Amino acid sequence: MRNARAMKRDEHDELPRSYVSAPPDSMLFSVVAILVGIGLVMIFSASSATAYSINHDAMYFLKRQVIWLIVALGAAYFAYRIDYHKLKKIAPAVLLLSILSLILVLVPHVGMLVNGARRWLGAGSLSVQPSEFAKLALVLYLAAMLSSRGERITSLVRGLFPLCVPMAIMVMLILKEPDMGTASLLAMVAFAMFFAAGARWEHLTLILISTVPVVAISVLSSPYKRARILAFLDPWKDPQNTGFHIVQSLLALGSGGLFGVGLGASRAKFFYLPEQYTDFIFAVLGEELGLIGAVSVIILFLIFAYRATRIALGAPDRFGFFLALGCTALIVIQAFINIGVVTSSWPVTGVPLPFVSFGGSSLVVSLVAVALIINVGRQRRLNAE
Repeated sequence: MRNARAMKRDEHDELPRSYVSAPPDSMLFSVVAILVGIGLVMIFSASSATAYSINHDAMYFLKRQVIWLIVALGAAYFAYRIDYHKLKKIAPAVLLLSILSLILVLVPHVGMLVNGARRWLGAGSLSVQPSEFAKLALVLYLAAMLSSRGERITSLVRGLFPLCVPMAIMVMLILKEPDMGTASLLAMVAFAMFFAAGARWEHLTLILISTVPVVAISVLSSPYKRARILAFLDPWKDPQNTGFHIVQSLLALGSGGLFGVGLGASRAKFFYLPEQYTDFIFAVLGEELGLIGAVSVIILFLIFAYRATRIALGAPDRFGFFLALGCTALIVIQAFINIGVVTSSWPVTGVPLPFVSFGGSSLVVSLVAVALIINVGRQRRLNAE
């Protein structure tokens, strides 16, 4: 069973105050720093042509990402320094605020309409994506609830179903934006946490089966969603329309070969590949750095998954375990969904590659999630001592 000592420990036990000065997990920190560095380089390379064409400044998107990085580092430092047990008390309020923001983004003239989707609040460059923060809010809420439920999670009615209600509400609101990728990510992270908590396989399977008709109706009734699914099944059937993203992504990856065409020498970024510095930045990375560069990034995410999971398993209490595990699942699942989309192994979804893709909200949420994982690991090490 998962770390019995951590599971049995009273989560309300006082932790030594000396933990505040303990150093962060160096391996996890290094992996994330490398990924963020790769992201800055690739954002500049992938966005330079578009940035110069639109803003007459090849570094326009890089500058914005650096500003968001500063904000993200500030938020991450706060998440690292705080006693994470205090977050358990505010988890329901954070979830409620997140749901309200998801409702607000759908209100006409309040939520920003970009390319037919309402996903942002704010104006211009001062905009945030509530669905990004919803991911962290759900992880925090589920960690708080699962840490208190104990064996009740094995009950469908008293344990599992009540936790599925807020998840379902958030998923439906995000699907209305529409944002199929983030909605599916939320569900997968929640199911990973349920499984880790000891939920029964048959209950999880029953819930999954019950959602199939709803998902099928949602996809089939929307030309936008239906086109994405059909494009995934056969992108070459309509390479100039519904399959354009995937076809161009595969062409970019294929042209990179083993060693790549060279950093900054991508041809796909010159208006062939859409979303080349956001959702499809991994394709530009594969083109410029080749198979070796692409595999290296995948290995970095695998190292991250391994190290973060070890931290979760060594957590000093149930809340820390579920918080670290949920944050780990959030980043790792999102990374491999993005890579799956770029390699045509997953339907096209608007999910960025953590730490690498351009996007302020995504970067803030990802670094805060890492800070919470390191926070749990820091307390674990001192308690072991």
